[in-house]
Amino acid sequence: MKPALIVIDVQKDFFHISDITTQSLHAAIEVINAAIALFREKGFPVISVQHIEEADGLKPGSPGFDLPDELEIAADDLHIHKYYGNAFNKTCLAEHLHTLQADPLILAGFCAEFCVLSTYRGALDQDFKPIMLQGGLASETPEHIRFVEQISDGVTYGALKNLLR
Repeated sequence: MKPALIVIDVQKDFFHISDITTQSLHAAIEVINAAIALFREKGFPVISVQHIEEADGLKPGSPGFDLPDELEIAADDLHIHKYYGNAFNKTCLAEHLHTLQADPLILAGFCAEFCVLSTYRGALDQDFKPIMLQGGLASETPEHIRFVEQISDGVTYGALKNLLR
């Protein structure tokens, strides 16, 4: 088994929620990009998950659906589109992870207390070992990031780098 990095809902539309959210996303992207580089160096999978909310115009082809330019997700990375908070709910994510023989799952992205935490719980339900990337989570409410990190298994980028030597 090999680890996989799953980057959840880091999409252009969410930068417009508030100044705090924008700052949180930019800070998380720095850590996420470092993790992406590490996973690429080791040949481990990087997976991008994007949320669709058609009623709000958040759908493929809309500018807000796109990933921000500074996020180093590649076109040939696995891309999953979801309609629910949990990225495992009614998607092919679990099947892809089984095919890739990927586990544990390093989770990062937006919004820490909603979609990222829901995906963490969904991973547990699917018998995966999810781990939150500390510093790689974003939220409109910074206290929620700390809460999610406290109730979840987590790893810092520095510890991850040492573990994946």
